[in-house]
Amino acid sequence: MKFSGSAVFSALLVSAVSAGPIHNRTRTSISAARGRAVGAAFFITNEPNGNQLVAADIGADGKLTLRRAISTGGLGAHGITSPNGPDGLFSQGAIKASAAGNIVATVNPGSNTLSVFKINPNDPSNVRQIGEPIGSGGEFPVSLAINNKGNIVCALNGGEVNGVSCFKVDQQKGLLPLSGTNRSLKLKQTTPATGPAGSASDVIFSEDNKRLIASIKGVPPQPGFLAVWDVNTDGSLSQDFKAVAPSKGGLLPFSLTVIPGKNAILATDPAIGFDIFDFATQAAGYGSTSVAAGRSSSVAINGQGATCWSVFSPKSKNFYLTDIKTAIVTEINIDAKLKGTVVKQYPQGKGSGTIDIDIATVGNNE
Repeated sequence: MKFSGSAVFSALLVSAVSAGPIHNRTRTSISAARGRAVGAAFFITNEPNGNQLVAADIGADGKLTLRRAISTGGLGAHGITSPNGPDGLFSQGAIKASAAGNIVATVNPGSNTLSVFKINPNDPSNVRQIGEPIGSGGEFPVSLAINNKGNIVCALNGGEVNGVSCFKVDQQKGLLPLSGTNRSLKLKQTTPATGPAGSASDVIFSEDNKRLIASIKGVPPQPGFLAVWDVNTDGSLSQDFKAVAPSKGGLLPFSLTVIPGKNAILATDPAIGFDIFDFATQAAGYGSTSVAAGRSSSVAINGQGATCWSVFSPKSKNFYLTDIKTAIVTEINIDAKLKGTVVKQYPQGKGSGTIDIDIATVGNNE
């Protein structure tokens, strides 16, 4: 298995595609496809003078061929920190793709907007924008979640006006605000966000789509927490959230990845390694904070520097965590009792900026 670091990366796999460059005023063709593509990978440039979605073909050999860059119609921005690093948003999931909805959505943190694009399932790097960028419902959007059906997109805003907001996907008009979903986190933040400590990190739906979960990093020695909203049948969110702090040793819950079939979440934690949140036993009420209970734990990765990003592999059934300081990808197994252990580590090139990742399955390989 081979990994490479890339800024704000999301992948979508399809069964059959054809390829060819397309040109218009909002697109820049980078290269023509080489051979038969089996999927597409996307990332954003996050430049303050204009954000762009970059689309690449995934070849049958797993190699990427850059196809085109398309303006999102919004602006990028970088959070306030010293020294500056490649992780400008202190987050995971600033771009998300959905095979079910045939869409890819992006944040535009410098203009406080979101953009959505339609994916051609027969040529997945051939995307077109749907509608115009829409206000994110707050300031400095940093992460996105898409539901299982691919028809709802939720944004995590990490600036002075912070919280979550959700949107319906209209295939002609783009993103439309979803009533009853603009919810505040009440964080003391700035626009752009100041971090990494104390900043918003990631937002995801639970496996059954009945909860929306956001991660907030702590300011040591005060631990961070996961904010958990219930999702009602009409798509609206509970008025307030339940706050769940990590187990002892956890401080900075960063990325969020569902542990399939377990009603649980893996969160990377650069203070220790990773945290496991067991939601089967959480009893906190709305507006209150509890500590992760049941089979929850915080697990150390020896020698880690800043383990911040994660992804699950459907093939190996393991998780892969990236560390920007050590440039190491760590493979983690979580057993039926939610016990997490290190399986193997994969050193990357020194200074490679190994951050946000995703996994694509190509044939029998990942």
